[in-house]
Amino acid sequence: MSHRSPVVDAYIIGAGPAGLATAAALKKRGLHGVVLDKGDAIGSSWRQHYDRLHLHTPRELSGLPGMAIPKRMGRWVSRDDVVRYLELYAAHFDLDVRLRTAVERVDRSDDGLGWALTLRDGSQLTAPYVVVATGFNHTPVEPDLPGLQGFSGEVVLSRTYRNGSPYAGKDVLVVGSGNTGTELAVDLVEHGAARVRLSVRTIPHILRRSAGPYAAQYTGITVRHLPAALVDRAAALVERATTPDLTAYGLPRPDTGLLTRVERDNAIPVQDVGIIDAIRSGRVEPVAGLASFDGDSVVLSDGSRLEPDVVVLATGFSQGLEPLIGHLGLLDAKGHPVERGGATARGARGLWFNGFTNPISGMLREIAIDAKKIALAMALAKDRRLKELMAAHGA
Repeated sequence: MSHRSPVVDAYIIGAGPAGLATAAALKKRGLHGVVLDKGDAIGSSWRQHYDRLHLHTPRELSGLPGMAIPKRMGRWVSRDDVVRYLELYAAHFDLDVRLRTAVERVDRSDDGLGWALTLRDGSQLTAPYVVVATGFNHTPVEPDLPGLQGFSGEVVLSRTYRNGSPYAGKDVLVVGSGNTGTELAVDLVEHGAARVRLSVRTIPHILRRSAGPYAAQYTGITVRHLPAALVDRAAALVERATTPDLTAYGLPRPDTGLLTRVERDNAIPVQDVGIIDAIRSGRVEPVAGLASFDGDSVVLSDGSRLEPDVVVLATGFSQGLEPLIGHLGLLDAKGHPVERGGATARGARGLWFNGFTNPISGMLREIAIDAKKIALAMALAKDRRLKELMAAHGA
């Protein structure tokens, strides 16, 4: 079954920050965007994050277009308050959000003038424009490690981790030294794990989240568009001045520059929310990268063996776009959209992506910027289309 609503300018896939921001920006320009999400509630992905999570960017730089995050939610907004803010945002702008609507594939419409969305139930929706906003951290990466299926201990994905209470008194190995892995290691310590080790494959850059009232994000905004080599040198000086050398504890300083790492690997620096003190006090022990599992043991890249009760895999996320749009040729080798924000790829006019950039200047801030760019681009595209139709009919 196929049905087209003439009042719908665009379908927006995803009811998280990027989808809602885009819908609000479209509405401001007189465009009607319908937000589709497979979940039961707005911000369904945010609801699945671990309990301890707070934004690593300050409240004043994390709001979506047209509505600041309320001051009562504090400077470092909690997971639950982010969800509340998204609900308030959708209500404030009276956004058209349709939940429990899973989009499985995007194709060109039969008339070649728009886009057709195939839903999980087999039905289709069509509209002139589509915005994909399914999220940067969409699908947990499960590393293909030898022996994993035969490991006798417990293996937990970071996506299913809520808090450290179930692991009190246990020996836990956290695999992954990004923001999620380091924060889960701290959370496990705070909930009474008997021993916590952090498996580090790629040495991270670690920065203080703020220096008094000055949040690190302000620096990120300032340097984002400067040459990477220049920023790398300056960042190295800042790290040495503000972050203790943890080499003696098993975590040396990285040998790749900070902005180079961001641009090459999408690896944002770790924001310190307790990991430095936890390592210096011996409560979190850095160890080598995980190489394989062997019965009740794990084997590290340096050949050493551990026998943890629990292994927490905080090994990152992919954007999971291949089933949705992989056939359109719009993804690069890493599975990222080749064009994001206000730009569209050649051969895919009218299809935009928001929320797939993770810059040093802050993801939510970038989402807000890109929402406005997409709204402007769509308004101009609609205006061009109307003029073409009028010209074709001799108006």
